[in-house]
Amino acid sequence: MKYLIIDDEHMAHEIIKGYCDVLPNLKLMKHCYDALEALEYLSKHSVDLIFLDLNMPKLKGFEFLRTLSSPPKVIVTTAYQEFALEGYEYGIVDYLLKPFGFERLLKAVNKASVSKFASVRKELNPEGSEGKSIFLYSNKKYIQVRLDEILFVEAAGNYSKVVRENSTILVREKISDMLDLLSNSTFVQVHKSFIVAKIYIDSIEGNQISIGEHKIPIGKLYKGNINALLG
Repeated sequence: MKYLIIDDEHMAHEIIKGYCDVLPNLKLMKHCYDALEALEYLSKHSVDLIFLDLNMPKLKGFEFLRTLSSPPKVIVTTAYQEFALEGYEYGIVDYLLKPFGFERLLKAVNKASVSKFASVRKELNPEGSEGKSIFLYSNKKYIQVRLDEILFVEAAGNYSKVVRENSTILVREKISDMLDLLSNSTFVQVHKSFIVAKIYIDSIEGNQISIGEHKIPIGKLYKGNINALLG
């Protein structure tokens, strides 16, 4: 993803770029130190993602967003918590409070990545998510996981178990957060503790789903998802 940093603080640029340099799917296009500089750049170029500060001279962050007819994905980076609700009204991907760490930024980038590819994946490959991946934090390192390798995700308290054919990864994400990262066209929640990949479902019998040797319960509150899946 091509991205911009829009922030009037040089240190903020250094921190965000340092974090993003670790991620192979991100490419910085320009450092913008006010919104007018960003508007000039966007008048001639396109990007997929913007890291946007709010309290800037000349033109504030949300004022800048209102000038864009088709804005890219936006991750707000600010020290002001009170504007979060307004930010989501503009359709931002995430709202990061300074100071934030690498793990928090990675979570936001994963959301932006899934959002960016969701419509393309549905159009080109409606049955799956071949080639797309997310980064998950496990065992003190970040692991790149292809979405089409995930059989299902199981809740484990404040953690989640991401089950693949030959391995299981324990990640520090609640299952609700994992649901945000996974494509609705590819995955479906079938129980408060389980999200499954539609393509790997072998059979559905009664209140149970079979995926290979795995037996996954269907929760009462999620039967509507199964009925929709079955048409």
